[in-house]
Amino acid sequence: MEKIIKPIILLVGFILTVSVIQTVTASKLDKLKETAGISSKDIVTIRDRERQLDCLAKNIYFESASEPFEGKVAVAQVTMNRAASGKFPSDVCAVVYQKNVVYEKVVCQFSWYCENGGKPIIRSKEMYNESYAVAKKVLLENFRLDVMKDALYYHADYVNPRWGKQEIGKIGRHIFYK
Repeated sequence: MEKIIKPIILLVGFILTVSVIQTVTASKLDKLKETAGISSKDIVTIRDRERQLDCLAKNIYFESASEPFEGKVAVAQVTMNRAASGKFPSDVCAVVYQKNVVYEKVVCQFSWYCENGGKPIIRSKEMYNESYAVAKKVLLENFRLDVMKDALYYHADYVNPRWGKQEIGKIGRHIFYK
């Protein structure tokens, strides 16, 4: 009988110890979050971050794959600026995939998304990998071009949308605006 009771007491003690450690740890983390002003909406999971990286990388790729590094960063920065502006959705993917209806016609914020039913094909893995690397620098490392800090719009230099917005500059084949 003693051989059975001893392991049961040890197991119960172990379970109680683990339970106390978990409770204390959770309590301390909650207090740290509270004092740091962090709410649950500020917490980003790995899955969320990977989703944002993928959305941003696709936008960079389809908008500026053949542009120089700075052009790719500027396109990514416009996306990030929009998410932070309060004028567009606050989520990177929601910014990339945003659609509006203008005169009963669906218009995408980024034209590539409206093409091919929203599923364009990545034709160059090398260019996509470069776009993904730029997305990581911009999203995770907060890399920015000072001249693009207020940029919210851009278009290719071979079109003229007559927006009447203040031009910030030109990088590669894109003209950027406030």
